[in-house]
Amino acid sequence: MIPVRATGLLHTFAEAGVLAAADVHVALRLARLGGEADETVLLAAALAVRGVRTGSVCVELATVADTVAPADDLDGALDGDPADGELDGVGTAVEVTELPWPADWSAVGRSPVVAVGVDAAWRPLRWVDGLLYLDRYWQQEQLVRHELDARAAQPPPAVDLAPLGTLFAEPGSDRQRLAAAVAAGRWVSVITGGPGTGKTHTVARLLKLLVDQPGPPPRIALAAPTGKAAARLQESVRAQAAAIGLPVDLTASTLHRLLGWRPDSRSRFRHDAADRLPFDVVVVDESSMVPLTLMARLLEAVRPSARLVLVGDPDQLTPVEAGAVLSDLVHRPPAAVPPVPGLLDSNVDDLDDDERRQLANGVVRLRDSHRFGAGIGALAEAIRTGDADETVRLLAAGGALGRGEDTDELEAVVRSSGAEMFAAAADGDRVTALGLLGGHRLLCAHRQGPFGVAAWNEQLSRWTRPAGGPASGGWYPGQPLLITANDYDNQLFNGDTGVVVVGEDGLAAAFARGPSTEAIPLSRLSSVTTAHALTVHRSQGSQYEAVTVLLPPPSSPLLTRELLYTAVTRAVHRVRVVGSEESVRAAVGRQVVRASGLRRPVGAGPG
Repeated sequence: MIPVRATGLLHTFAEAGVLAAADVHVALRLARLGGEADETVLLAAALAVRGVRTGSVCVELATVADTVAPADDLDGALDGDPADGELDGVGTAVEVTELPWPADWSAVGRSPVVAVGVDAAWRPLRWVDGLLYLDRYWQQEQLVRHELDARAAQPPPAVDLAPLGTLFAEPGSDRQRLAAAVAAGRWVSVITGGPGTGKTHTVARLLKLLVDQPGPPPRIALAAPTGKAAARLQESVRAQAAAIGLPVDLTASTLHRLLGWRPDSRSRFRHDAADRLPFDVVVVDESSMVPLTLMARLLEAVRPSARLVLVGDPDQLTPVEAGAVLSDLVHRPPAAVPPVPGLLDSNVDDLDDDERRQLANGVVRLRDSHRFGAGIGALAEAIRTGDADETVRLLAAGGALGRGEDTDELEAVVRSSGAEMFAAAADGDRVTALGLLGGHRLLCAHRQGPFGVAAWNEQLSRWTRPAGGPASGGWYPGQPLLITANDYDNQLFNGDTGVVVVGEDGLAAAFARGPSTEAIPLSRLSSVTTAHALTVHRSQGSQYEAVTVLLPPPSSPLLTRELLYTAVTRAVHRVRVVGSEESVRAAVGRQVVRASGLRRPVGAGPG
């Protein structure tokens, strides 16, 4: 919908689908408040709002005409619930090359609503080195930059690394040992790597190293962006604790709970620069899902004398909110401070030039995956590196991989697995039914439309719903469930999965509770939906024996390299892609690019 008060460039770009109504409304509001009438400035302001809406922290005006791709209007793609972690919508196909892009943006630097440079007085917008920000996001980016630089400039923490040889004695653990050494010897570190590369294994042994250092034992906090991810982190660390001598009562929480949720604010927390977190070590898993605002709040709350360890895969999908901080940190220019002497050992000699530069910023990437076999591993690497030809070739090779445009195989797999699930659920066998949840999953890019989870959950329900069961919308044994909002009364978290089973008093929802299970009356569940199919965003952090990936047409703006990589790396044994070769190539060739200033030195001029 085009705002009725949009005129000139705003109307043109809104009509073409580049700008949404919200972008135009904010630009017009800023214009009224600041007395600005220049069309170029209004367009720049709207593009800055659009940038945040579509995940960027800022917009580079000199190149914006090249980076706004056709079909890039994501109005409606962000569903408005930052905690949901979902994207939706297909987007509107637009032709941007013929739009009247300004050749000269200098009017932005003269505008009363724009602060130019680092030290200029506050204005709603800020222009630094050619990047135009909403000032709130500029301030948050500066806070992250300052905290990282200040911690890198501090003398490193004292640590005895000798026990690492025993903690990482297994063959092939050189990189894990290096990652633990770097994390132990720096105040901020990043442990990256794909699924199954041993990130949590490394974290557990890092914590053991720190617990055994002389002096009082460190106070440890484990956290993740979502309740589901926090529960997985806690379970994984506890599973290793007894074997390596860690405390078995370590708990993990969401970042919001760690920082101290405040009912009067969505972006501020009880713990901040004036009331720091009382921990000596803070580990954050699934850090690729942490947006700029939350990362800024975390960094200001962590004491300067505490270690912060960020763990995640920067090649996975980026956060729903603005920013891709983990990726920025991985690709940030090397710090002026050299690596801590003694952290590198002669057993790690396969680091490429980029990885050696990243060490200066405390970044170590783990490579070898133990989750899946060579076929899926090669496919994931081809996607990650943008090799479309190799991706297509691997999917055509057969075996554990496959691609097609029909859903016959999907129907056969779903009917077979659904029959097994129904049999176990009808017998009240919660353990078996829950175990079968990890067998197969359909992953979609969209939530709505012909390629969305809503339509496909209904289709898969028709394939698996027992004869004589509810025609549509009712509960039935073997129905997989997804929790869509944190439910503290039932201790269920956004992203948890369960299954409908026959209980003593009729149908109930079964959920895993560590090594045991619990059946909860369906009437007590408020935010729950069917989960035959999940969006790829929802599947992050999960794994299945086999996945089917349903790709939308090549024109879908959600079809990206990060989405396909995330989807295929959920599988352990088998991946089948349903979609055209053109869709596969479009996904591999379209990388998410989120404008940010963290990857470049900060200056003081408009560029």
